[in-house]
Amino acid sequence: MNACYVTFRSITYAQRGQGVLGKRGISTGFSRTPRWMEEKGCGYSLRVTPDLVAEAVALLKKSGVPFSKVYCSGKDGTMEELP
Repeated sequence: MNACYVTFRSITYAQRGQGVLGKRGISTGFSRTPRWMEEKGCGYSLRVTPDLVAEAVALLKKSGVPFSKVYCSGKDGTMEELP
């Protein structure tokens, strides 16, 4: 299953992000960010479907919720960081 992950430096920012996206009807999964995704150690991430990731990122930016990076799985299953 293809998925995208928006990473956050803290649980608070991830929860705020989940609230912002949920109010706009974007369903997310909440989890700890795998260490290889987060260069500075601990963090949390929201899983979003690839078709909604651009809208999710735009909403987070508009709402002022800081996030770190965005990763999406490629066709071969590897995760790639989006610019």
